[in-house]
Amino acid sequence: MASNALISHLSTYLKGIAMGAADVVPGVSGGTIAFITGIYETLIGTIHKLDLGLFKHWKNHGFKAMWSHYNLGFLAVLFLGIATSIFSLAKIITHLLETHPVLVWSFFFGLIVASIIYVGKQIDTWRLPVIVALIAGAVISYFITIAEPIAAQDSLWFMALAGFIAIIAMILPGLSGAFILLLLGAYEPVIGAISGVIDGLTGEADLMWDSFLKLTIFAIGAVAGLKAFSGILNWMFNNYKAITLAVLTGFMLGALNKVWPWKEILTTRINSEGLEVPLLENSISPSNFSGDPQVAGAIIAAVAGCALILGFEWLAKRKSAKADGNGA
Repeated sequence: MASNALISHLSTYLKGIAMGAADVVPGVSGGTIAFITGIYETLIGTIHKLDLGLFKHWKNHGFKAMWSHYNLGFLAVLFLGIATSIFSLAKIITHLLETHPVLVWSFFFGLIVASIIYVGKQIDTWRLPVIVALIAGAVISYFITIAEPIAAQDSLWFMALAGFIAIIAMILPGLSGAFILLLLGAYEPVIGAISGVIDGLTGEADLMWDSFLKLTIFAIGAVAGLKAFSGILNWMFNNYKAITLAVLTGFMLGALNKVWPWKEILTTRINSEGLEVPLLENSISPSNFSGDPQVAGAIIAAVAGCALILGFEWLAKRKSAKADGNGA
């Protein structure tokens, strides 16, 4: 029994790592990872269930009963995985995007294509409202990908607002929380604050505490947004599941423009390290790409992204079939 619990926690932790890795990349959604790994509805339902009654339950029934009733073990392990990923993989992923952009974006493109198929297959009815919802989601998501970011800001009130808005995108499959931060002008301040905390642990205490304060305010805004929006999502899943899935599928469909591997740079920005990086980009064909299009490598990377999702789906089906067999 303890072994099963440990395996379950390890699985949740690894899913959290995958979500965190996705959330630091502008264009990829941690919500997509949550959905394809089979924990999306559990995550939304658990967050929605959290309220001030938690403390009353703790008082009346004890900490262990409260922890179990509110499924806090699941949340704690998942968020630990997300935090581990953000603080350990952020610089690695950023480096890979700088050195191998075509291959990395191709991998994400394949991942999202397979995710669209996976989520779309969950829709059991294709009535007119469902089709309209899918189209609307795709159009909204596409226009978000071509929107022009605003200038960076790092005031505390703005960090709270950015956290509130970005977390909504982070839990929606297809909408990238990191890209929303980029649009708001908060991506660099947030990534800079994360780097500040990491660097502060090695010596610069003043920088660390300033960065820690910004991240704390950002987290408070994120928690408020998460709680506010989880209720809406939970209600939508319970009452209009097909339409909700169609909107989420549309979001991912529209997001493909952002992760298209071959881009033409229209404008640039200076990042927190003083380097010039792309700001606005336009999707182009591989033949018009200014550098090496790496078509063969891009196809392999995209297939690998698809295979990863198909692997998750296969494992989920196997686990479900095994559970049904044991129940019988």
